[in-house]
Amino acid sequence: MKPCRLPSVLLLCGLSALAGAQSPAVSEKDYLDDVPVVLSVSRLPQRLDETPGAVSIIDRQMIRMSGARDVADLLRLVPGFRVTNSFESNTPQGSYHTTLSDYSNHMQVMVDGRSVYSTYLQGSTGPGLQTVALEDIERIEVYRGSNSAAYGARAFLGSINIVTRDLVDTQGVLARVARGGNGIEDQMLRLGWGDERARFRLSADGRSDNGLDGASGSSRVQRVNLRADVRAGPHDVVELRAGQSLIDAGVGFVGDDNNNARTRRIDTSFAQLDWRRNLDADQDLAFQASHTIERIRDNFIYTPDARITVDFGGQSSNSNLLLQHTVRLNPALRLVWGGELRRESVVSRPLYNTDAAFNNDFTRLFTNVEWRLHPDVLLNAGALFEDSSQSGSHVSPRVMLNWRVAEGHTLRGGFSRAFRPPSTYEKYANVRYFIGSTLVESVDVARGGMLSEKVLVREVGYLAEMPSARLSFDLRLFDEHVTGLVGREPYNLPGSGVFNTEVFDYVNDEDFRIHGHEFQLRWKPWDGSQFVYAYARVDSTQFYNSTTQVGHYGTQGLMFMQQLPAGVAFSLIHSEADAGRYPGSDAAMPAVRRTDLRLAKELRVAGRPAELALVGQNLGSPYADFRPEFRYPQRLYVQLKVEH
Repeated sequence: MKPCRLPSVLLLCGLSALAGAQSPAVSEKDYLDDVPVVLSVSRLPQRLDETPGAVSIIDRQMIRMSGARDVADLLRLVPGFRVTNSFESNTPQGSYHTTLSDYSNHMQVMVDGRSVYSTYLQGSTGPGLQTVALEDIERIEVYRGSNSAAYGARAFLGSINIVTRDLVDTQGVLARVARGGNGIEDQMLRLGWGDERARFRLSADGRSDNGLDGASGSSRVQRVNLRADVRAGPHDVVELRAGQSLIDAGVGFVGDDNNNARTRRIDTSFAQLDWRRNLDADQDLAFQASHTIERIRDNFIYTPDARITVDFGGQSSNSNLLLQHTVRLNPALRLVWGGELRRESVVSRPLYNTDAAFNNDFTRLFTNVEWRLHPDVLLNAGALFEDSSQSGSHVSPRVMLNWRVAEGHTLRGGFSRAFRPPSTYEKYANVRYFIGSTLVESVDVARGGMLSEKVLVREVGYLAEMPSARLSFDLRLFDEHVTGLVGREPYNLPGSGVFNTEVFDYVNDEDFRIHGHEFQLRWKPWDGSQFVYAYARVDSTQFYNSTTQVGHYGTQGLMFMQQLPAGVAFSLIHSEADAGRYPGSDAAMPAVRRTDLRLAKELRVAGRPAELALVGQNLGSPYADFRPEFRYPQRLYVQLKVEH
């Protein structure tokens, strides 16, 4: 990849501005007030310069001005992420440093602290990224690197926490509608009401389009979300959340007997209770309970023999209880610790050849200590113990040292280790097709012999926050060694079918080591403007089927935002990803280059504040979205938003 020259020029200009600025000196208080606070990295609220690792924040302004229609689209602005719409999990998804596949399952995705990965779809993050509308999101916190020390196995190579907007900021009525090319039809209605004792928000929205060129049908998402915040006493806050999403998408291919065109539906509903109590000025207690149900409808008639219905449908659920205690032991020492109980259950005769439920019970104990060894030196040390009824016990530790070498300049370094046990499907898959009582064919018949994937991460970083230059810069140098990556492998199983006896198992068939560097730059060169630039360069060595492959690839994303006079706003996003074979992927991915543009104008409609926006997505030629048969088309749409 040839890096964009503009960000380098911007960085040099920003450093020059810092060196030659004649503005008043910035005090330590000014600096500290300007550093963002993140909530989801170590389970402790921490300033960005004190977190145990690299964090990217996609804030409300970026979300609003991006023109994006889903969360995955925004991940193009995070260093090291690659995003695609072409897989069979119905939804756009993103992957950090590692495999892109039907079910990208090496990231933990949370919405307001609740895990939303798909239990049914082997831990896929795709459906979870569609839980709430962008209009209801305040910010997205992305931890780049293993975060299993805080959240367990699913945070194997990172975590994403979607933080919804405070109810105080969404009072009143909002209506939004969008129409455009490629069949774009989006709409949303939101109601917010209440007072200081209790506040409520009800949001309903729908999003649909014709999908990618080459896809077998349209894509549609329908959601409803309810939230209630109740102040139960002077020290207690109770938050209730509930919602449902329906995702319908055309999958498969016309004329493909084994994967014929059809519409797949993912129906997800959830309920969540959060209770927080301030015990005193130095400690608080948090409790969370949640329950999620996921139903999948996905079947078609096998064309050569109409007596056979190919079915991938079923149901899953998960229930979760969490208790967490946060305490400041002395001015230099903070501690968070707690425990979690979780049950995941999957039922699917088509996938497991039985009507019995497969249950996986998790017990987790976690802690993180934040110890200020010196006014400028901070140690974060944490670990999570996880026991799974299907895969046994593991401990995931992390140690990170942050050193503020000068005001606004922080160095960090440390390591972490994590494990990802195989999913229920990888361990117990048993896909067989019958005509009457005759076994015709078997596809996936897992023998359950694989071990947990492992990763060892070593990293150093540098964070610069320079308010006088309106500049921030975050650099991460990393070495990530993954062993035992799970993949499919054929083997011979006598008696497994009439047509052939070759079936597939899931095995630990690949190791890889990736190292490289990535950085994120934010710069506000003049009033009303902001540049955000993300860049990553990765070198990988993969050990696969007794062969060694060496690869190099890079990603970059640039966003420019400008507020203009008369309520006009302009933004541009350009992103690129190199061609190449990513770790854990058998196919080579094509290069991607995409440019989006948004122009918006503030209006008054019937005396109410409104905004009219014109958005162009992929202003260049349609590009291959990972698979050559799928191409991301040009899209142009108009959106009107009115608030009351």
